[in-house]
Amino acid sequence: MVREKGIDRDILMSVIEETFAMMIRKKYGMDAKFDLVMNMDKGDIEIYLEKTVAEKVENPALEITPADAFAKSGEELEAGDEYVEIINMGKDFGRRLIVTAKQNLNQRIRDIEKDNLFNEYSQLIGEIIVGEVYQIRQGDLFIIHNRRELLLPKMEQIQRERWRKGDTIRAIVKDVRRGGPTATPVVILSRTDPRFLERLMEIEIPEIFDGIILIKGVAREPGERAKVAVETTDDRVDPVGACVGMKGVRIHSIVRELANENIDIIPWTSDPVQFLGRALSPAKLIEVELNEESKTATVLVSDDQVSLAIGKQGQNVRLASKLTGYQINLVKEARDEEDIELIDFRDEIGAELYSELIRARIDTAKEFLSTPRETLLRVEGMTPQRLEDIRRILEQEFAQADELLSSSAEKAGVSLTTLRTGQTADRTGEEGTEPALEMEINADAQAATTAAEPAAQESVNNG
Repeated sequence: MVREKGIDRDILMSVIEETFAMMIRKKYGMDAKFDLVMNMDKGDIEIYLEKTVAEKVENPALEITPADAFAKSGEELEAGDEYVEIINMGKDFGRRLIVTAKQNLNQRIRDIEKDNLFNEYSQLIGEIIVGEVYQIRQGDLFIIHNRRELLLPKMEQIQRERWRKGDTIRAIVKDVRRGGPTATPVVILSRTDPRFLERLMEIEIPEIFDGIILIKGVAREPGERAKVAVETTDDRVDPVGACVGMKGVRIHSIVRELANENIDIIPWTSDPVQFLGRALSPAKLIEVELNEESKTATVLVSDDQVSLAIGKQGQNVRLASKLTGYQINLVKEARDEEDIELIDFRDEIGAELYSELIRARIDTAKEFLSTPRETLLRVEGMTPQRLEDIRRILEQEFAQADELLSSSAEKAGVSLTTLRTGQTADRTGEEGTEPALEMEINADAQAATTAAEPAAQESVNNG
């Protein structure tokens, strides 16, 4: 039982003693005096019932008459002598009492197993275990680890992964839950927890395991993208290069384990402005204003950098917000000179009409929209209907670009506002802003994205 159930030998011995003590008290009364001798090596158990010889028995659990003592032992005893009776477990206890004791013993062993399971895996919270998939129910995976059944819920799995029975799987112990005093503890595993990525990096990167490189923060969207902030305790070690490895060999093994999840390695800094600039890379920022009380950051970016700052489906800005702890509000700097060449709409306009517009020195979309209606109608081939159709197409193009960025920002949970030309100069003169801030942030963002080797950069930064 010690070997198969994984129960401590001394604990099992005390449980068996308590079980036999319960049987004796039920049979001979709660006041009965007895001595239990157990040999755990040989499996021998002896029970001695102790009574006092008395001429008149007042408590049968503690006293016995000389005649009864002589009948049972053959010894002639006088009043006041001690009488010891050896209990025959099979004969004296009876079948019903033995069955009750067996059920009680099994229940106690199950309780011990539950406590052992809870205590064992409570100490493993935050650690990686390797198990085998043995059953799949409604998307949940049941994992066998050290002959124990563990649960990997569907919500703790990377969505794009598919598992089959018998597959070997790695996951982190996230939680151990107890439904009640008699319920079996449930060990919850996870492959989406940020700590899983931390432990994988400790395994694959010796500098992290040795404490030369510290992981300062992890933000993940499981299976899609992650950002990891690292710091070195040795100035001679490049934290980003050490994590990426030669030709990306270190980071690639982690990426494969996480279903090709793209991982950005970012050098950590105590300066929140610089750190936020690095977290939003590869986007280049113009200006950052922080509010420490509300933990919000207002970030000014140029129009062509907004999509990079937001990222695919808002991933970049969401992860940067999680990593830095700031709620990020993006401000887009709109420039009047930004325009679209009219040649991009040649098919919609028609080749002949496009040539006539070029001859009239109308080369861009904004020039077309700003040209008076009377002037456009004098262009050969232009009709009122075609004029309205072309104007609608061009206006929709500008509107769609802004709508796409706003939609991406909304999905990311970030507010996006537009700063028109002429407002930037006013902002740079506000208290708390520094003229050199733009160059500093851009330099840090560039360093974060170029510290990795060229061959690995595409995997590390998915900008």
